[in-house]
Amino acid sequence: MQALLVGCGGMANVWVKAITQRPYVADRVNLVGLVDRSPKTAQDLAAVSGLEGLPIFASVDEAMQSVDCDLVFDVTPPEARASVVRAALIAGKHVLSEKPMANSMAEARELTDLARSSNRLFAVTQNRRYKDGIRRIRAFLDSGALGEVTGIHADFFIGAHFGGFRDQMDHVLLLDMAIHHFDAARFLCGQNAGSVFCQETNPTGSWYAHGASAFAIFEMEHGPFFTYRGSWCAEGKRTSWDAAWRITGTRGTLTWDGLEQFEAHVTNSDEGFLRPLKQIDVPMAPDPRETEDHASVLAAFLDALETGQTAETDSTDNLHSLAMVFGAIESAKAGRKINIAQEITH
Repeated sequence: MQALLVGCGGMANVWVKAITQRPYVADRVNLVGLVDRSPKTAQDLAAVSGLEGLPIFASVDEAMQSVDCDLVFDVTPPEARASVVRAALIAGKHVLSEKPMANSMAEARELTDLARSSNRLFAVTQNRRYKDGIRRIRAFLDSGALGEVTGIHADFFIGAHFGGFRDQMDHVLLLDMAIHHFDAARFLCGQNAGSVFCQETNPTGSWYAHGASAFAIFEMEHGPFFTYRGSWCAEGKRTSWDAAWRITGTRGTLTWDGLEQFEAHVTNSDEGFLRPLKQIDVPMAPDPRETEDHASVLAAFLDALETGQTAETDSTDNLHSLAMVFGAIESAKAGRKINIAQEITH
């Protein structure tokens, strides 16, 4: 399949490597053009990626009129998302975009409806679902080893100095990073969020314009709670980019540091003030091809196109992760608990 890469900034390097360096993607996709408002940005990407022969365009419309393509990979900043996705879908192209999928729920619903009416696939790059740790935990929970899941807790603390557009974003942590963790929580428990209470702050010393830190409590649809503590301006000892997780169940607890350390303990007796525990193994992820980040997202997207099945990160699913973000933002603004189903996703 022929593809355009739209947006040639820093994140585009990750996409190009995923497209060109994994045979299960590279054998199925051929890049036919680069698109960026800045010709130099596109030229620089081509130079470092071995793509010097590709044509460069200033807009997605110009590119689609000039070369034949089946797919559009949208790696633009959030403010350009809707215009790029809309143009591609109207032109009959399938789209895989960076997150967030839209800048509002109304915009997200519009793009999802457009994909449906165009009979085209619109999916979102929730690449942190496709990490070894997340896949291992999901398989472990599905095995019933912890019993029924009662709580999911994630901590994320990193002092990230990006520069660029993120420094000026409103709700920067919730919109640009926390959606990864919110989406992972949905994936791990297999449920959407029912309600949220959130407080958002921009701590003293923050180099962001707004919302570099947030604390949220979600009640999932069928009972478990998901708590989130996050900051993008936390200097000092860092968590992993995938956050540090604690998951509780009726039989025990699993912890993951977001890197290599997994610990799972379950009760070993029904007696005692503090029940005796035994440590159990957390098996490796069952399918290594599902643990390679952007490459795995791309492969799943291509699989969906070839089989006609719904992609795991299809826009219809990602709406529920985005609803967690906008629910948290609305809660922080209003200072109250938000019913996500009634006030956000409707």
